[in-house]
Amino acid sequence: MPFNERREYVEQEEWIGHLSEVRKRLVIVAGWFLGMLCIGLYVSPAILRFIKSQPNAHDIQWNVFAFTDGLLIYMKCALLFSLLFTVPVLLYQVWVFVRPGLTEHEAKSTLPYIPAAFLLFLSGVAFSYWVVFPMMLRFMKQMNKTVGAVETYGIDRYFSFLFELVFPMAIAFELPVIVLFLTKIGIVTPSSLKMARKYAYLTLAIIGSCISPPDMVSHLSVTVPLILLFEISVFISGRQWRAMQERSA
Repeated sequence: MPFNERREYVEQEEWIGHLSEVRKRLVIVAGWFLGMLCIGLYVSPAILRFIKSQPNAHDIQWNVFAFTDGLLIYMKCALLFSLLFTVPVLLYQVWVFVRPGLTEHEAKSTLPYIPAAFLLFLSGVAFSYWVVFPMMLRFMKQMNKTVGAVETYGIDRYFSFLFELVFPMAIAFELPVIVLFLTKIGIVTPSSLKMARKYAYLTLAIIGSCISPPDMVSHLSVTVPLILLFEISVFISGRQWRAMQERSA
């Protein structure tokens, strides 16, 4: 067999091997997702009752304006439950897939990113639900009373408002892990972060004003944690960068 044909054959074999590995990882993730979805279908009524029992929703009547509203919220809750607990498995399977191309040190240093990212996401969900969401509800209800509106809330609108507020904040809490990863692969450096600090502050202040009621206390309650996350990211990036420089020296 000529050299070029042999090389093409080897490359095809490698591609087939990669595709088989990807399929294996996707099957594992899909199986876990379906398992979590079954659990989510079982626990969704309890989750919804828990949310209804919280002070945020205790005095709000969840009305339905279509026969399917309750079913859709039930299915959406189960789906979000499944997605939430599938993310760590998905990240781990991605790590397992790229593991052969990493050194032993890189593999050990990147594995903790998975639980760290998941815990930060949960922290963002908790902060936005117990701190930001109540402020938004109080402000919106006060505005409705100011204009003389009769408050009749649909369950679908309530949860749409909740999810649109909670999940962007939860994603924002991933900032330290993202910055650490970008530092590790050389895209971000501590000096570039420090140079971009004033722009980052402005961006985070705009984000905080968009997802909080228009008063100073609410702005600060949302913007200050975002800025702290950025500063934590800068600190972690600096430590990681110095460690990389010491290893290269």
